Amino acid sequence: MISHSKRRVALGAFFFFVGLCFASWAARIPDIQGKFDLSEGQLGTLLLFLPLGSVIGLPIAGWAVHQFGSRSVIMIGAVAYALTLPLIGLAPTIWLLVPVLILYGMLGNTMNISLNTQALNLEDQMGKNILASFHGLWSMAGFTGAGIGALMIYLGLSPAQHYGVVMLISLTIIFVAQKFIIKEKAASADGGLVLKKPDALLLRISLIAFLGMMCEGCMFDWSGVYFKKVVNADPSLIALGYVAFMGTMATGRFITDKIAARFTKVAVIQVSGVLIFVGLALAVIFPTVTVATIGFLLVGLGVASIIPLSYSIAGRSKLYAPSVALALVSTISFFGFLLGPPLIGFIADLFNLKTSFAMIAVAALGITLLSSFRKAVFLIPKKIKPSSVS
Repeated sequence: MISHSKRRVALGAFFFFVGLCFASWAARIPDIQGKFDLSEGQLGTLLLFLPLGSVIGLPIAGWAVHQFGSRSVIMIGAVAYALTLPLIGLAPTIWLLVPVLILYGMLGNTMNISLNTQALNLEDQMGKNILASFHGLWSMAGFTGAGIGALMIYLGLSPAQHYGVVMLISLTIIFVAQKFIIKEKAASADGGLVLKKPDALLLRISLIAFLGMMCEGCMFDWSGVYFKKVVNADPSLIALGYVAFMGTMATGRFITDKIAARFTKVAVIQVSGVLIFVGLALAVIFPTVTVATIGFLLVGLGVASIIPLSYSIAGRSKLYAPSVALALVSTISFFGFLLGPPLIGFIADLFNLKTSFAMIAVAALGITLLSSFRKAVFLIPKKIKPSSVS
């Protein structure tokens, strides 16, 4: 029998690998923009396709995990995800890059649903909240990926070469950790269809996650561009905003479980919306390296808790199987990831990037407002009763 501690380490390694791959893609977005000589609007259109693939893949992933178990989906999806990354850097034209990004988005959220389902299973068996810590490892991998990206740029390696290195690291992690990912008991038949209408609780959680993902997508895709074109940072500091954001997002996720247990999930989500608003407002009003970095630090801290807490609540729905509930919330929330980055590009073309970031700041206040209305729907038991090990 595999111990909980070994399962937790192995599952954390998978979260880390997925975060590393995604951050590696994000770290080279400015280079890809330069490679194809894209305007902000054109880049925004290109960035549309990865989250579009995510939305397409989410219902499929929810159904597959419910039918075949999260382990099977994790194993197949992980290898495909690692092998697809270098194809992004190797694509010679936009027309070949687009289908690769759609596929990458589909695979990324296949991993998202399957890993979170496995994590909720382990969380229930251990009898304590640990989901946010896994998301913290994902974010820490993003921080690491940004650092590796900066090193690769310094060494003069192309995105394709950079992605090839990350692929090798990823395949090593998969090979070592895969034997500790368990196969759950067969899914029951009461999971229902993935695409049926969410209930009031899931809909409210989904809207909060939608705004959180919009803010998160903004920071992932546009942090480097913002520091380059608005902050006018030195080339060596262009990645600073992204690193600051990822650093506090990772740190925040490691402490989210304890803070939420003490102050309630509602209070944490409310404060998170305010932190995002203040951070983006600072970066817009005072676009200097120092102040914008502080602002991005606050945004990372605010974004940290929204998705882990949303998934934690959704995964314990009494009406849906965990994988199905996660897919329902993720499908809606990823429209935020879908709309946010390209919307920023379109508004930047009409006005400027500062206006785009100001719009996202206002949207962040919606997180606080939604979590303040009818708090009762968020009252989830603080303690989780440990279940028997499969």
